[in-house]
Amino acid sequence: MPTPQLRPPKHRVERRAIVWWTLQSALFAGPILIGLIIAYALWEDARPWLIILLIGAGVLAFIGIVVEPWWRFAVHRWEDTDQAVYALTGWVVREWRVAPLSRIQTVDAVRGPLEQLLGLSTLRVTTASSSGAINIGGLDKDVAEQAAERLTTIAQITPGDAT
Repeated sequence: MPTPQLRPPKHRVERRAIVWWTLQSALFAGPILIGLIIAYALWEDARPWLIILLIGAGVLAFIGIVVEPWWRFAVHRWEDTDQAVYALTGWVVREWRVAPLSRIQTVDAVRGPLEQLLGLSTLRVTTASSSGAINIGGLDKDVAEQAAERLTTIAQITPGDAT
């Protein structure tokens, strides 16, 4: 069997992943911004330094809600073959990983509440690596389930001890 090579994966994640990442950022940034706005409105003596925090939090929220999801969509790729699982993830720090099927220990399709709402899933491939699992988020739920089943079947018949 040929050794898997580090190469760009072929498939994009679902376009709905943009909405998923946007909602995640908004749910994190929203309460912080609301808290700062309330503090700014009620605490007059602190307004000079609260405005700095409010502007900073607003800029970070804008980046997280508007820039990050589109950037991640442009970067994230994945692919599964008869030899390996390939993943390219990240937006500031990019992680490019290959997991040979002989090293795969478990394959799961994981769906959090927002993913369920949007019909998405995360494919989690656990290997015998100290780097941890490969998580490929933003896949259509059916695609993730089919990939998990396919990879599990192939990994069972692939020679190797997954250690």
